[in-house]
Amino acid sequence: MTAYNGILTLPEAVQMLHYENWGSDKTYPHMSVAWSWAFDTPFKWTKQWRRISAARGKVWQFRGPAISRTLVVSAHSSTMSLILCRRSSRRRESRPPQEVNGIKQKPIEGVSMAYTFDKANANVPSKHDTQYFEMFANRAIYHDGWIAATTPPAAPWILGTAKLPDVNDYKWELYNIAEDYSEFNDLASKQPDKLKELQALFLTEAAKYQVLPIDNSVLPRIVTQRPSAVAGRTVFTYKGENANIPVGNAPSILDKDYTITAEVTIPPGGAEGMIVTMGGRFGGYGLYLLRGKPVFDYNLLDLTHYRWEGGVLGHGLTADALTPGKHTIVFDFKYDGPGPGKGGTGVFTVDGKEIATKKIPHTIPLLMSIDETFDVGSDTRTAVNDDYKLPFRFTGTIDKLTFNLGPEQLTDSDRKAIAEKLARARD
Repeated sequence: MTAYNGILTLPEAVQMLHYENWGSDKTYPHMSVAWSWAFDTPFKWTKQWRRISAARGKVWQFRGPAISRTLVVSAHSSTMSLILCRRSSRRRESRPPQEVNGIKQKPIEGVSMAYTFDKANANVPSKHDTQYFEMFANRAIYHDGWIAATTPPAAPWILGTAKLPDVNDYKWELYNIAEDYSEFNDLASKQPDKLKELQALFLTEAAKYQVLPIDNSVLPRIVTQRPSAVAGRTVFTYKGENANIPVGNAPSILDKDYTITAEVTIPPGGAEGMIVTMGGRFGGYGLYLLRGKPVFDYNLLDLTHYRWEGGVLGHGLTADALTPGKHTIVFDFKYDGPGPGKGGTGVFTVDGKEIATKKIPHTIPLLMSIDETFDVGSDTRTAVNDDYKLPFRFTGTIDKLTFNLGPEQLTDSDRKAIAEKLARARD
């Protein structure tokens, strides 16, 4: 998550702290561009080989993006095998729903590759005749053993920061992949009519699948506001357990003041568990009771943790566990903006009594999570720290949980810089 927050290099000493963890669930392993490219040899850029089973041999065919279609067909085949065994039922075609909650569904497009799983079909010609590709105006079209593709005008790892040509000025390449599967021999200059034929076909397919208009404006597309159920909302209220809320529908505490207020009921015998959390091991926060004692932990991208709790030296050594009954826990944070990733001061109170105050130099500036969720009453996926074991369900009752958010403290130049950093990180 450091790269997603504009930290593209880290001191070697810091990286070596995680040497023994490399490749485990404690890391997001990446590799250099050079190695990524080398592993795709003899293909250009980042194509891949796929194989279903060594016992069934290799099937050499062009395949497009048809995973969903394949899964539907494969699931149908498995289900029908059971039906045939149990009831000798007549085989019937499985189809996805045409309508969901009164809304007509778009068809699942693509050509299933399930037929290639059968060894008997190892030499059957491909059923996938035509396939378009497009990403940020980089285009390709496959048809009957031929492929025409634009040459990427900028390396993917600098896309978003490089000046790109007009979409009509991209250079095109042409390959006969039936004879030249690794796209080594560019035939664009030798067979211009074939290239024009495929370029025209690309436009036909692009219109058919709503790809037009072609757009290579990377940064404006990234920062353009999307429809959101929480756009403009500054107050969020929850009760009970409510896990797996996507980041886009959760309250964002980045680059702003915020107050989290948890009204809870502790049963006889005490309680512990997660009240609310966002993110996990690689960045995020958690408000929870640990052996009955309130804790707020802010995980700064797994580089350091800032922690608020009562007791001697702020480690809860003499802090009391919450007694049975109703309590109000509040974490109030004042942000030292404007600008992204600034620090601030957090004040942690229980029933109106201050138990911890801490000023921190930095906060997460851009993204708190890409694959974790916002969880109320439990913690899913990874833990925000090693204090507890998942799912760490709250054993009391969350009567009311409220987020009050201040305005985002970013300037227009801040937003532009953030978009550029996100584009580089994603590439």
